[in-house]
Amino acid sequence: MAKRQLVKKGKKKGSGEQQYYTGVFSREHATKLHQGRPDVCYDICYKKDGRLVWEKVGWESEGYSPQVAEEVRNNRIRAIRHGEELPKDKPKAPLFKDVAEGFIIWAKSNKKSWKDDESRYTHHLKPEFDEKRLDEISALDIEGFKNKLAKGGRMRREDHKKAGKAPGLSLATVKQCLALIREIYNKANDWGLYEGKNPLTKVKMPKVKNARERFLTHKEAEALLTELKSVSSNTHDISLISLHCGLRANEIFSLKGQDIQLSQEIIHVVDAKNGESRDAYMTDDVKEILKARTPQEPEEYVFKDKRHGGKIKNVSQAFMKAVERLRFNQGITDRRKKVTFHTLRHTFASWLALQGESLLTIAELLGHKTLDMVKRYAHLVPAEKKKAGRRLEAGFKKATNTQGQES
Repeated sequence: MAKRQLVKKGKKKGSGEQQYYTGVFSREHATKLHQGRPDVCYDICYKKDGRLVWEKVGWESEGYSPQVAEEVRNNRIRAIRHGEELPKDKPKAPLFKDVAEGFIIWAKSNKKSWKDDESRYTHHLKPEFDEKRLDEISALDIEGFKNKLAKGGRMRREDHKKAGKAPGLSLATVKQCLALIREIYNKANDWGLYEGKNPLTKVKMPKVKNARERFLTHKEAEALLTELKSVSSNTHDISLISLHCGLRANEIFSLKGQDIQLSQEIIHVVDAKNGESRDAYMTDDVKEILKARTPQEPEEYVFKDKRHGGKIKNVSQAFMKAVERLRFNQGITDRRKKVTFHTLRHTFASWLALQGESLLTIAELLGHKTLDMVKRYAHLVPAEKKKAGRRLEAGFKKATNTQGQES
């Protein structure tokens, strides 16, 4: 076992004396790494029945921190000293910052979106709640925080500038901040650090209507691809794959040689947003592109960043410049109706709906686990709905006619 070390807490203000977390020790794993360095396990020690007890709390990669370990130790000592003598004397809830910092450590190993969580915590949650204990944050506090984030209502950023006011966050961002608070409380409960109520259970989450409504006509799609081909073959090919196969930008950027099955005309999407893999199916145009681009090395990216040869991070500016030249967004202020790269995936699904494909098929091709996310395409299949009604009517008439003949 690696050598245990008492965990430093920082130097005392004024005297500069080094402080330590009482009874909290750390030890490094011999081989396991976390964030590029040896993973650290936190242990605690305390006396019980005159004997020294050592207890493992957990690893940094699991979201544990010195603050969390200290709180666990305090809980153990309270239980030993008082048992059931003081049933009403509950231990203090941990500080929000202690749990939040542990959550971010855990998220780095368990969530693809950990950078978003870290940013929302640093810029929005930290200034508001860091020094409060979990049981000191009420639903009313959360409501005030929600209103503070969205101050200025739903005014556009341009209007805020004219009024000389700082713009509020979008409803989507406000909702994500509230969801992060809820998740931090849930983790505190999972880790046995807090047994109180989650204030988010009594807070109404903002309703966000940011689903894309605009999809391209065949003529618009052809014009866009032609424009892109004249300026950037890379952006053209990425866009065509999204339009023909319904892939997200990052799903295309993540494609490697081993994910392309040309003989079967299948693309294995292994880095999907929902964490599950799925298959996409090539059209003839997509197959021609991938024939030319698929690398021999299985781990090599199909589309590479020209600067360093690694994975592409963002859609090229060439895409939006082409959209501007074609004036697709001219005079449009509602972001749901503006053409962006994601419009291509939305167009893919809309075209499928218009040609009568079932919502289940569309959901599977888009990689959605439920039909909820594709219900917005239902209005695009009126002809199929009419046919369904006619088939029902025909079946009813046939049955009643048969009964009439029999009688």
